[in-house]
Formats: sequence, C-alpha cells, structure tokens
Amino acid sequence: MEWTSIIAIYVLFWVISAFIILPIGIRNHHEANVEMVEGQADGAPVNFRPLRVILWTTVLATLAFALFYFNYVNEWLTIDDIDFFDSRERLQ
Repeated sequence: MEWTSIIAIYVLFWVISAFIILPIGIRNHHEANVEMVEGQADGAPVNFRPLRVILWTTVLATLAFALFYFNYVNEWLTIDDIDFFDSRERLQ
C-alpha cells in the first residue's frame, strides 16, 4: 500500500471517528442547570473540550486504521467472504 493511500485512509477514519466522538459527554445549558448567555443557541454545549475530542478521535481512528491495515495485509476478511449473492461469479 502506498504511503499516500495510508494517509488518505487514516484521514477518513479520523473524520468518521470525530463525528462518533463529538456528541459524547456534551451537555447543553438545560442539562447543566446553567443560565443562557444572550444570543446563545438552545442546543449550544456548555462543556465543549476540543483537546479531549481530538485525543479520543485520534485513539479511535488509530485503532480502527490498525484493524483495517492488518486485515489488508493478512486478508482475514476478503470480498469473497462477504459476497453472499455470488455476484463475482455472475460477472465472469
């Protein structure tokens, strides 16, 4: 696998992981019993911590990419393993 492919796939895993991690542990002002600031949106988070999000996103993305890469190298799960309708045979 080319190093540019490795970087591109890792970035994809990182972005997907960020969307998974972002809503975890976030509370709005109603849940935290905090007064709203004038002009604040109803769903705006009270305790957003970007460094925590970046750290956990990186951990999750690294684990997911490692699993993907080791599967790519060792071929634990291939297309033939998940081709339930034998579509590859019909194409030949």
